[in-house]
Amino acid sequence: MSTLFDLTGKTAVVTGSTKGIGKAIARALAQHGARVVVSSRDEGRVAAAERELSDEGLAVLGLPCNVGRKPELERLVDETRRAWGRIDIVVANAAINPHYGSFADISDEAFAKIMATNVQSNLWLAQLVADEMRERKDGAIVYVSSIGGTIGSAIIGAYCISKAADLQLVRNLAVELGPHNIRVNAITPGLVRTDFARALWEDEARAAERIARTPLRRLGEPEDVAGIAVYLASDAGRWTTGQSFVVDGGTSISG
Repeated sequence: MSTLFDLTGKTAVVTGSTKGIGKAIARALAQHGARVVVSSRDEGRVAAAERELSDEGLAVLGLPCNVGRKPELERLVDETRRAWGRIDIVVANAAINPHYGSFADISDEAFAKIMATNVQSNLWLAQLVADEMRERKDGAIVYVSSIGGTIGSAIIGAYCISKAADLQLVRNLAVELGPHNIRVNAITPGLVRTDFARALWEDEARAAERIARTPLRRLGEPEDVAGIAVYLASDAGRWTTGQSFVVDGGTSISG
């Protein structure tokens, strides 16, 4: 049996993983053998996700964390190590978008909060796990970006800027950490049916237009994104770094 996708013995931390894409990724990593920390800001959702995945026979630990607060992120890393001794895989999925509409209306506070949560926290997380990965000469860091980071938008512009910054963060970290056999990559989803993107896909006209120009003729589901995360975290992706993997049903290549 192939062991390319076997994550047995590995410990993964997945932020923003109590629902949607993050939860689908956490489940898939655990199904492939990893011990997985699920996390979000909401303690109730963390407890519920931990129960649900544990009831499926998966090795899961729930740890609440607001990634925009560095002390909480430090505690997340420390408690993971205390429980399981190490961190081999990080999937940074947590993100926010408190502003929809024109840049003319966005407050300084909202813009700063988007950049801090969606970009700064991802750098913090890499800094917190890099030393032990260097020591072992092995590790995988995955950032969940968005196809919004590759195009302009009049609706979610600040969010798109933050996701573009994540793509550059991936490239820089891949160059710096690659000599230590630490792989850094991004997943770049299209429009997926999650609570986070509800304002976009619940608009029937907008959703219909998106589906019409998507070659696979449907929006994404959270599970559609999980497979590439397993690839990037496992030996299957051991010679892959600094890349962004678009998972969007073909939307970005259609006219």
